[in-house]
Parts: sequence; C-alpha cells; structure tokens
Amino acid sequence: MHSFGYRANALLTFGVTILALMCAMASFSDNFNSPSPTAEVQVLNINWFQKKPDGDDEVSFTLNITANLETLFTWNTKQVFVFLAAEYETPKNALNQVSLWDGIIPTKEHSKFWIHTTNKYRFIDQGSNLRGKDFNLTLHWHVMPKTGKMFADKIAMTGFRLPETYR
Repeated sequence: MHSFGYRANALLTFGVTILALMCAMASFSDNFNSPSPTAEVQVLNINWFQKKPDGDDEVSFTLNITANLETLFTWNTKQVFVFLAAEYETPKNALNQVSLWDGIIPTKEHSKFWIHTTNKYRFIDQGSNLRGKDFNLTLHWHVMPKTGKMFADKIAMTGFRLPETYR
C-alpha cells in the first residue's frame, strides 16, 4: 500500500502538470490573434525650442494622441504598456529615440483613448542637431500576457519637422 506522502506527491505532480499544460495552451492561443491597432498623433504647438546653456537643444510640444488598441487585448492580456517616441537621425547616430509620453492600459475598456498633453519627458538632444530636423513620432506598445511571451510592435507616423530657428 502507498503512503499518504506518496499519494500527495502524485496528486501534486498531476495538478502542476495540468496547470503547465493549460498555461502552454493559453500562450499558444495568442498566436492566432492578429491585432490591427490604429493611432494618430498631432503636434498642435511647439511650446518652446531652445538651446540650453550647456549647448543641448530642447523642445516642448503640445500633442493630441488618439489610439484604438482594443485588438491587442485577448483573454490572456494582463496589460499593455504604451509609449510615444520621437525618432530622428544625427551625424553620430543612425537612430535616436526620445520617449515623450507613456502609459499603462490595464483593460480593454481603457484601450480606446484620446489625450491632449505636453510631452511628459524632456525632448533633449546632446548637441545642436535638432534645428530643421525631420523626425517621426512612433507609438510603441508592449503586450504583457498573463502567461506566455511578451509581444511588442509599433506604428510610425512620419512628416514632422522642427523649425530652423530657436523660439
């Protein structure tokens, strides 16, 4: 006859095996979701564009950020981390990214939003590289599932340009 400890061990092992199998199936089911989020960003105003005393350029924007991220949410989505970045090139670096705004979307009910804001984080370039510079505003997101691997993607919006002179 088997002891109580042996039976408890067998039951616990069986339970953990079933739980692991359910987590694997949940993670696998996310592969069948094909999200199609939409986003639009408008630069309403350049509040200031100045050269700081240390020689670095600094910009402040007023932005309208509109996004519909509902398709990113499945039954396995815990939350979505979203951030808006300015991306541009300089002679030293092929890609510079500066985060302007971020947020955490906890549920599908909050995934369709419109925000009127100034950049939450300072847009500073080390040097005087921003005058007359073309840049993209890119909305990045990271989907954090309850179980399984994280998924990240982005939407790039082009056609933005900084003025030639400081204001």
